[in-house]
Amino acid sequence: MPKVVAPLAKLPEGAVKTLEPSNDRVWSPDMARLAYAEFDGGLVAVHNIRNCDYRTADDYTVRYYDKTFDLNKLESVDFIVVPFLASPGLAHVMVSFGFQGDDYLGLSVEIRRENGEKYFPLNGVLRQFELIYVIGDERDLIKQCTDVYLNGVYVYRSRLTRQEGRALFVDVMRRANQLAQQPEFYHTFTNNCTTNIVRHVNRLGTRKLPFNQKVLLPGHFDELLYEQGLIATDAPSFEQARLRARVNRLAYLHADSPDYSARLRE
Repeated sequence: MPKVVAPLAKLPEGAVKTLEPSNDRVWSPDMARLAYAEFDGGLVAVHNIRNCDYRTADDYTVRYYDKTFDLNKLESVDFIVVPFLASPGLAHVMVSFGFQGDDYLGLSVEIRRENGEKYFPLNGVLRQFELIYVIGDERDLIKQCTDVYLNGVYVYRSRLTRQEGRALFVDVMRRANQLAQQPEFYHTFTNNCTTNIVRHVNRLGTRKLPFNQKVLLPGHFDELLYEQGLIATDAPSFEQARLRARVNRLAYLHADSPDYSARLRE
């Protein structure tokens, strides 16, 4: 996930990239591979699923694997909101797809960092970062947030039906395929984690999330989901729903559990 380093950054002379995005740069090792999918009826073979073990932001073991998923076994979709510790009005937003047997696959839309590169919001406006769809294990995507960046992590079960969830999964994987062939620049406001997820949901045709200040300031994105009836909860208020959704304690307790994802949802 991108870490906010500073609100602005002066670009060193000669550092501005060309005006064309590229998949051919010297990438950070955990950004080196692009996920892509192959479709065969109801089966989706996902390649380059990331399963990194992060000890710090810069010290990690990189692992990737391939796996085939049966769309008929997709049972749930969860939204994950990670407010930044230093700027809680800002957040990283992810999606996780749940399959039978407590098998979860996550999506994290991020800047594709080059080796040694850091995230600065201004640089994201100036076309200095490519966009990447990281398809990964929750142990990678969530544990990085809780253990490395020490951010609060909130996991919300959505009200999307199984049919909607399957359509969303296919749309996400087709977008990953598109980016593998046609790279794009990340944009701090218009092509980021939250805006991409909103577009995926809206393309379902059955749900419509507005592009408003809670998308621009995604630290409030979970409140928008609650207001739009997309969170499956009987909590009497958003504040109560958010308290129930926080998974940090469970993430610490079960960090090494083989059923990590299931434990997060106890």
